[in-house]
Amino acid sequence: MSEKNREGKRTARQKLAAEREKQKSRDKRRRALIVGASVVGVLGLAAVVGVIAANTGKDDSEASGPVVAPSGAQGKDSLAIPVGKESAKSTLVIWEDFRCPACQAFELAYRDTVHELTDAGQLKVEYHLATIIDGNMGGTGSRKAANAAACAQDAGKFPAYHDVLFTNQPPEPDDAYADEGKLIDLAGKVDGLDTAAFQQCVKNGTHNSWVEKSNEAFRTGGFSGTPTVLLDGKNIYQDRSMTPAKLKQLVEDANK
Repeated sequence: MSEKNREGKRTARQKLAAEREKQKSRDKRRRALIVGASVVGVLGLAAVVGVIAANTGKDDSEASGPVVAPSGAQGKDSLAIPVGKESAKSTLVIWEDFRCPACQAFELAYRDTVHELTDAGQLKVEYHLATIIDGNMGGTGSRKAANAAACAQDAGKFPAYHDVLFTNQPPEPDDAYADEGKLIDLAGKVDGLDTAAFQQCVKNGTHNSWVEKSNEAFRTGGFSGTPTVLLDGKNIYQDRSMTPAKLKQLVEDANK
């Protein structure tokens, strides 16, 4: 084989090797682009999930407008609806959601004792309303029921209507309280509440922004869920030994 032919083959092999190296480089860059795109996609999904998680418990729909506190509301930003005498030596703070089954269970177990103590002037209750079920399960029933309860407070009928809402609470997935007509029908169970003024307050969502502000206070208050029940600052709902009789004894002892 001549020297010229050998040189030609050597050159061809070098060109082929160089082309293979170029192809490897192109393949490497393509794989890098694919991986990079995949990472961006995962990060984008994580961002979306983060937004969803951050919005859990929020309900901003139809809650715009001026904050109108119900008549007689007290405390910071007028977010507490008081029941009982100011002179009572014990204060029970209750955070509730009208769609919350655990709240209903608490109310059905303790309401008679709470009424007895407030009627006796020994206990003052501050009710705070939240809408976490709307945020977690969807719907507007928590907010609309809370607005209706605030409308009942305007009429001086909050305690009775509050009890009616919990007695007639629909199953948690059922957003029945989103129906304003149902909330107005339930008002018929409270003497003197089903008036034109009450109906207008419910239909107009007069206290929607106040309810949203109350729910925001719950979300930022460090509470673990509803109901949250504080007797003179102590969380008694987390006390597994608590009973209506024990609550009564604690309040009576404080009033001695």
